[in-house]
Amino acid sequence: MKQNKDLNKLLEQIALKHFFIETLETQHSDRLDFHDVSVWAVKSALEAAYAAGIEAGKNTSTTSKGKQ
Repeated sequence: MKQNKDLNKLLEQIALKHFFIETLETQHSDRLDFHDVSVWAVKSALEAAYAAGIEAGKNTSTTSKGKQ
């Protein structure tokens, strides 16, 4: 469960930084649930998510090696 909370927090941080979206929870309002975003913002958000994945992979591989 902690991993899901950490992932959700990371995704919300990326959404806020790159799209200025304050929450990824459904708000049941078109004005709040749908956003126009630029292609460069999408690109930078995808790059941030990719970098976070690389970092998570590094942390996982070092943890796994220590358990062998």
